[in-house]
Amino acid sequence: MFGSIFDTKLSAAASVAIVAAVALVAGIAYSFAVSLRLRTSKGFFITTSLMPLIVSLVIAIMGVSLSGATSTTARIVTIAVALGLIRFRSNNGKAEEMLLLFGTIAIGLICGLGYLAYAFLLAVAIAGIYLALSFLPVFNGKRFAKEKTLKITIPESLDYDDAFTDLFDRFLKQCELTGVKTTGMGSMYKLTYRMIMKDPKEEKQFIDELRVRNGNLEISILPFVEDKDQL
Repeated sequence: MFGSIFDTKLSAAASVAIVAAVALVAGIAYSFAVSLRLRTSKGFFITTSLMPLIVSLVIAIMGVSLSGATSTTARIVTIAVALGLIRFRSNNGKAEEMLLLFGTIAIGLICGLGYLAYAFLLAVAIAGIYLALSFLPVFNGKRFAKEKTLKITIPESLDYDDAFTDLFDRFLKQCELTGVKTTGMGSMYKLTYRMIMKDPKEEKQFIDELRVRNGNLEISILPFVEDKDQL
């Protein structure tokens, strides 16, 4: 039960098909489960759902085409080269771009091994599953509806680590410092928080009390916008 499927009497085609099916189901289940808890994007969900399928097919077909120590070495080199190409190309890229780039590399590798039918089926599968997952009404940002971005400008003399702690405890359900930036030739700081109000009706009172702490400098509360360029 826990041995390799390639050690069974199944044909190579059947083994590769089973590997692909299990990788896809496991990938979707895993990605869906972790995305429920992790505050992430739909792009991350799609990418982590499809990546196991692509990786498993490349390795499986390498194993079918080669054998023994040569197969193991070739697998390592193949995946290392593929991941290296993605890292070189995907600086500041979107999750979907990284996934689809890896998909094209996988298709090219499989074609290069001579398995043209597998390469064609993989291309169709990636495109079809990607489109299907992208149309699913999950992880579309509804979870961020109550989250907002708080931006506070403070003088450099104010210790922002503890300056607003009591106010945050009173008014906010969740709060996370996401950025610190100097401004005004270094005489002020701009703090950015990701937050959820306990009671949205108290927003004005919250701002008024923040103004007392920061010397009536600029404060803004904006809708939270998910960064789609990040995983």
